[in-house]
Amino acid sequence: MSNPKVSVLITTYNRHVALAELLAALIEQTFQDFEVIIINDAGKPVDHVVALYPELQISVIQLSENHYHVYARNQGLRVARGKFIMLMDDDDLPLSTHLETMIQHIERVDLVYSDVEIVNYHKGDKSRTPLNHQLFAYDFNLAAMRTFSTYVPSGSLYRKSLHKDIGLFDEEVRNYWDWDFFLRIAEKHRIKRVAVASILYEFSEYGQNQSKKLDSMRLYLDRLSEKHQLGSLPTKNFFLLLDEPEVKKRQAESQRVWDGKTMPKSRLNS
Repeated sequence: MSNPKVSVLITTYNRHVALAELLAALIEQTFQDFEVIIINDAGKPVDHVVALYPELQISVIQLSENHYHVYARNQGLRVARGKFIMLMDDDDLPLSTHLETMIQHIERVDLVYSDVEIVNYHKGDKSRTPLNHQLFAYDFNLAAMRTFSTYVPSGSLYRKSLHKDIGLFDEEVRNYWDWDFFLRIAEKHRIKRVAVASILYEFSEYGQNQSKKLDSMRLYLDRLSEKHQLGSLPTKNFFLLLDEPEVKKRQAESQRVWDGKTMPKSRLNS
C-alpha cells in the first residue's frame, strides 16, 4: 500500500461529540488521499467513535499518561506516513473543500494556513449547535507576528520534512507551541496565508479553551519570548487583544464559505 499524501494529526481528550463531528467533516473532504492519526492523551477510549467512520484510514495512539497536547502531537508525528501534515484540534472542523484548497496552495511553499470562523457552540449530548461566529482573518506580516500571532494551527498544512530542520514541537512552551512553530519555520522557510475562512475554530468566551487560562500561561509566554527575543508580551484575554488598535489594523478580507449553520452529520446521532 502506498503512503497517503497527507497525515491528519488529531489530539483529543474526552471530547467524543466534537471528535465524531470532525471525523464526519473529514469524510466530506473533496480531497481524500489522507490518513488520520488520533492521539488520545490518556482520555476515555475513542474506539466506539472511530468505529462509526470505517471509510477513513484511522489509527489511534492511546497514551497511558496525560502529557498535554504538545507531547501528544509529537507522538503522532513519529508514525505519520504522509508527505504533508495537517494539524487539527478535536473540536475544530474543516469545511468540505478545505484540504483540497490547501493542497493547491502548498505547491511552491512549505506551510499554508487559512483564515477561520471563530464559533461559539451550544454543546449537547450528541452534537453541537452554532450560536454565533465571527471572521478571524489577518494579513500575513512577519514583523507583526512577533507581537501577536494570527496563525491558527488547525487546518494548516505543511511539509513533514520541515521537522528534519527545525525539530519536533517544543513542549517547553506548551500554550504557545503553535506560535513557536510558526516563528521557527518563518526563519528559513516559505509560508503562505490562504484568504479563505474554511476552518470552524471553537472558541467561546466562557469555554474551556487552553488559551484563556491566563495565570498559567505567563510562564510559557516568558519562555517563548526569551527563545525568540520578542520582548515583553501581554497575557490579555484573547478577545481583548483583538480590539487592540495594532491588531485591528491587520484585519484582512477573506472569502467566507460557511453559512453559519450547517454542521457535519455526526453518526453519534444515528
